[in-house]
Formats: sequence, C-alpha cells, structure tokens
Amino acid sequence: MRSDTGFYIDGAWRDAAGHDTAQVINPATEQAIADVALGREEDVEAAVAAARRAFAGWSRTQPAERAELLGRVHRLVLERLELFAQAITKEMGAAIAYARSAHVPVAAEHIRVARDNLAAYPFTTRRGSTVIVREPIGVCALITPWNWPLYQITAKVAPALAAGCTVVLKPSELSPLSARLFAQVMHDAGCPPGVFNLVNGSGPVVGAALASSAEVDMISITGSTRAGVLVAQAAAVTVKRVAQELGGKSPNILLPDAAFDRVVPLGVAAAFRNVGQSCSAPTRMLVPRARLRDVERLAAAAAAQLVVGDPLDERTTHGPIANRPQFERVQSMIRVGLGEDARLVCGGPGRPQGLHTGFYARPTIFSNVKTGMAIAQEEIFGPVLAILPYDTIDEAVAIANDTVYGLGAHVQGTDMDTVRAVARQIRSGQVHLNHPAWDPNAPFGGYKQSGNGREYGIEGMEEYLETKAILGYANS
Repeated sequence: MRSDTGFYIDGAWRDAAGHDTAQVINPATEQAIADVALGREEDVEAAVAAARRAFAGWSRTQPAERAELLGRVHRLVLERLELFAQAITKEMGAAIAYARSAHVPVAAEHIRVARDNLAAYPFTTRRGSTVIVREPIGVCALITPWNWPLYQITAKVAPALAAGCTVVLKPSELSPLSARLFAQVMHDAGCPPGVFNLVNGSGPVVGAALASSAEVDMISITGSTRAGVLVAQAAAVTVKRVAQELGGKSPNILLPDAAFDRVVPLGVAAAFRNVGQSCSAPTRMLVPRARLRDVERLAAAAAAQLVVGDPLDERTTHGPIANRPQFERVQSMIRVGLGEDARLVCGGPGRPQGLHTGFYARPTIFSNVKTGMAIAQEEIFGPVLAILPYDTIDEAVAIANDTVYGLGAHVQGTDMDTVRAVARQIRSGQVHLNHPAWDPNAPFGGYKQSGNGREYGIEGMEEYLETKAILGYANS
C-alpha cells in the first residue's frame, strides 16, 4: 500500500509525518490502496501564505507567459495519460477505457481552452473616456469532488492561473491520487513556487479553514448542495467571492416527434455515464404518455448492453460506485423507488449477478414515476433513471422545472423551432438539444440550488477576475 503523506506548498513537497491519515479505498476490491495525510489548519495557513506571496509577481505576468505554462501543463497531462487513467480507475472506479477516453482527455481540454482563451482575452477595454480593466481577484481556494477528480481540478486551476490568480487546491480525500499526480505535473511544468499549492484533507478542517481565511479572496467548490451551503456560510464573514457548482436532477424531455429509437438509448447512456455519478446527468426522462411502453422497451434494451464489472477489464463499460457511503445511498434510493410504487423496468437493489465484492450497483430504471416521488426529486448520484410520462408539452416543461435544482437539461425533437422554444423555458444553466457534442467553451453552472457562477470557457476565466473602472483615463 502506498503512503502519500506530503503536501505540495510553495513549489516543493512537504512532509506531513505525524498527521492523521485517511485510507484510499479501491471501490472494485474494497481494499485500501494508499494512505493520504489529512491537512491541519497550519498547513492551510502555510499554503495560503505561499499563494499570497506569489500573487504579487504572478498577477503581473504577461498573458503570453501564463499561456506558455498552461501549454506545458497540457502537454504533460497528455503525455502521462495512462498514469492518470490508472489512478482514477483505482481511486474511484471508472472503467479504464472510460478513464482513458473521457476523464483524462476532457480534463486536458480545460487546460487547452484556458490557454487559448487567455491569448485572445481583452483584459483592458475602453468605454468613452473610461478604461475598464479586468484584474485577477487574488488567492483562490479550490475544492474539488471525488466523481470527476482530474476533470474538476483542471476546470478550476487552469482558468484561475490564466486569469493571473494563485491557488490552493483541496481535492476530495476519497480520490486524491490523481490530484497528487497533477501537482507533480505543475512542478515539472515549471510553475513558479506558490502559484499552485495542494493540501489534502477533510471538508470540516481544510475546507472550512480555506473558506474562513481572510487571506483567501475567492473560493470555488464543486460538491453537494449541503457542502456548498457550509462553505458559503463560512466564507460570508470575510465577504469573499464564492462560486458553487452543486447538485442536479436534470430533465431529458423527449418531444412527441423525437426519433425514439435513437434518443432513448442515448438518454440512457447520458444518465448512466460515469456510473450515474455526474451532477448534470439527465436522470429524469420525460416522455409522452402514449409512448411510455415503447420507451420502457428501448430503455431496458439499452441498459442490457452495459457491461458492469472489473474496471481494469477493457470490456467493462461501467465500474463500481466510487465509495461505500455513495453505494449505500444508491441502494437506499432504489428501495425508496420500489416503496413509492414506481414501475421497475430493470435492475433493482443489490449487486449485479456474479459480483460479490466491490461497490457495484445494478443499472436501474423506474417508469411511471410521478414528479412528487423522492426518486424524481432527490439527487441519487448513481445508475438510476426515472421515466416520467406527460400529456402536453406545457406539462413536460412544468415537470422539468419542478425541482430545486437547475444545472443541466436535454430536449429531443425533430421540429427545431419547438425544441428551441422548450429549451428557453427550462430553468437551468445548460440545455443540450438532440445530444450535441460536448463543448468545452460552453459555460457550465446552475440556477437555484445547483449553485452560482460559471465554469468552462471565457465565463469560467472571468469568475476569477475583478472589474476596475478608471474614469478619465482617456481624457486628453
């Protein structure tokens, strides 16, 4: 078993001997694979102080210099793709083929996009005799989750550095191995000391210390709505900026003229990607009542094609749930669905046949779900899809918006005028029409309890900028 007990602070790995440690559990075997030190308040203070010292110089660098660093980081992540993929598979159970094809490449894309947007961004503009300057906000604390461990790191670190900020990263203590590999990439890419810092630890200790620190100018968190609320409360005392990307219960509206043979399997795949552990996963499929039985048949057939098993097996499409608490949460919610008298189309509680060890869940689909049911309202964060019938398009829109969340949504149909009109009525930060390709420049974030602020693209970098107006600057 590995022992990764150091923190990356001020350009060097610092020993954390004597600290409490947490075991990293491989969810496929339920065995410990590493010990990781848990940071203390003094570790946070050291990392924040390093970031504060580095900010004065880094914030004044030219965009070209920051872009060059991001280019080196991008190249090294791709060169070490297999190292990252293996770590992600072992720490949170992603199928190795999916880690290689999705987790690592899309993480690298966030770095490339930040680099390219930086090169063309107008940090200074003129409005009459007033000059508008966009300046880096300062020291940024970044808290990332366990479900997309590398992807969420690069979605925050890359735009923050592009903006000219310095950062302290707190990855999830449940999946910290890829974060440590990323810290080494930053070091090997020649990141100046203090510009990037890494402190592992728990939310109640490291996360709380970062949120409450008067030396942190901004905090960005991706996690549960509960965690986001706690961070915002702790940050309020110092009036720092808080960006939150939180929970979701995204709808997928299949309009009456949709190509059901195509969009139902795609909808199942989207709901179950990353074993359903995606905050924007479209886990509510809204379908015309007259097509309900057809959709059930198509959805069951699509689910039957999934291969759940050893994530290191190249044939596996879906590995285990990432950790025991989440596995137990998924099992509990499946039992809730059965108790609510939703119609079980496939799956159910327990592990798939033949799998006796590991946090494996059966891909589960419920139908004839009513919008008031718990499985239609609560974020389950596992391979569980709810199919809800509707009678009119207006009712479908109402059901789609009947949630405390507003992160993502999907609309499928042939008449694009109707598809676009429905999309405009949905209260969410992103809407996908007819399963388009992923766009790393499309801003991502939520309405309502899905959070505030945006990540990805230009808007993602602007989260880390302050706006200064200099009046009379252009007067003769």
